[in-house]
Amino acid sequence: MPDTLPEKPPLSIIDGWLINARHCASPNFNSRPHNTVVDLIIVHNISLPPGQFNNGYIEDFFCNQLDPKQHLYFESIYQLQVSAHCVIKRSGEIIQCVSFNERAWHAGKSIFEGRENCNDYSIGIELEGTDTLPYTSAQYAQLQHLSHALMQHYPHINPARISGHNTIAPERKTDPGESFNWDYFLNLF
Repeated sequence: MPDTLPEKPPLSIIDGWLINARHCASPNFNSRPHNTVVDLIIVHNISLPPGQFNNGYIEDFFCNQLDPKQHLYFESIYQLQVSAHCVIKRSGEIIQCVSFNERAWHAGKSIFEGRENCNDYSIGIELEGTDTLPYTSAQYAQLQHLSHALMQHYPHINPARISGHNTIAPERKTDPGESFNWDYFLNLF
């Protein structure tokens, strides 16, 4: 991975939506509790089918349009109603699925620093990947770029308040997995 990354124009957030990103609006969200302070980013991974990339199935899944006939694995998940605020594809493309002002359904039963229900106060970012395959330089760069924009917009978020799904739900989840290089990522700030 390169030591320095090219400069990118700032990501703008207006009314909870990134202006410089593709939108694929998921119906799987609801309102955050009244007066909630958004102060956490949770990093996940996803690939559909597992280990396969660049096929549009993640967007279909988050929009409740996954066709169970397309792959045997989909038969067990197509009825789930889940989402994340953003997906970062292998290419580095950012797709926003839920407004940052709303509660996406990404963390499930979870706890961070003694506070339960992380969906209430967090932003979920899915990296297209697996626990064991390396993430791309473009994904790290865009995750840092997006995290920086979120820190500008939500001043209670800082690099120490970026966590993996495995940390907030350690008995249920393993993502972003051993392949996510936290040292490299945090040194980008």
